[in-house]
Amino acid sequence: MTQSRQSQVSLADTPYYHCISRCVRRAYLCGEDKYTGQSFEHRRQWMVERLHQLASIFSINICAYAIMSNHYHLVLHIDEQDNYLLSNEQVCQRWGGLYSMPTLIDRWLKGQTISAEEKKTVLNIINRWRDRLADISWFMRCLNEFIARKANSEDDCTGRFWEGRFKSQALLDEDALLTCMAYVDLNPIRAKMTKSVETSEYTSAYERIHGVAFKDEGKLTTSLLGLNFQKKPLFGFVGDEQESQSSLSSQQGIPFSLLDYIKLVDWSARILREDKKGAIPSQHPKLLNALGLDSEHWLSLASSFGKDYQGAVGSLEELALFAEHTGKRWIARKNELHRNMH
Repeated sequence: MTQSRQSQVSLADTPYYHCISRCVRRAYLCGEDKYTGQSFEHRRQWMVERLHQLASIFSINICAYAIMSNHYHLVLHIDEQDNYLLSNEQVCQRWGGLYSMPTLIDRWLKGQTISAEEKKTVLNIINRWRDRLADISWFMRCLNEFIARKANSEDDCTGRFWEGRFKSQALLDEDALLTCMAYVDLNPIRAKMTKSVETSEYTSAYERIHGVAFKDEGKLTTSLLGLNFQKKPLFGFVGDEQESQSSLSSQQGIPFSLLDYIKLVDWSARILREDKKGAIPSQHPKLLNALGLDSEHWLSLASSFGKDYQGAVGSLEELALFAEHTGKRWIARKNELHRNMH
């Protein structure tokens, strides 16, 4: 049964969410359509540019992404602190980067005299916009609608471009976050679209390694989409800096070392690509040892995380709290990640 998005998001438990959206048509979102021979590779660049534009507007950070042929994956971080610190004027400026500004708000910004009742209305509107700037549903809506309109225009057709609603998973602890990010970055490897992380374009791992997301360099980017915006980098890694903090919700960065993460993804990619899961090297990546993760289970999860877990992923205790905070009576035991990891 379809669940409301409100019942799938609890910032009291985690700011990290894995989102997936799939194309509804036989024609691909990206890649080459084997039926027509038409290539849609250029749409990958549309996706990456739109993602970075939205990240610069929303109080939402991009931790990981992979743009595939008929779907894409995102790992998003909702930044409540950034959202709270925005002034009312900044909220208006950001929202105005997406939608036209109502006359009433425009008058308020220009300091023109308006009544007390109008000022109250203005503040209600701004508060509603502020909430939306920290809402993954609005983030995904602004991404999917934009790409759908552009693709339909290119294809000279109308109708739905994406399957229903996007899917989301709450990542309740460090193990779930690490596994999901690696699962996302390893997508092109598992699909045999590329041989290594270093050549896996249109993924966050590739962008982190090469520092490439756009065709032209510079802080102010004029993209292929004709959009001018301040490029916001991917959400940063903080390594050991956050060891004293007890929960993901209190951290202001991905709680791992970037170098350790890249080494883990590269190590996993070599085994998955060479189909040698039964011959796992004895030298384990540092992150697996630090978190006490089993190599065989790790590789299994890195291959099937998105299929095996639904709704929320974490320890049994964290799942129970998440269920309580989102008004659920229970969450399936299969979503307990640690049971399979230790």
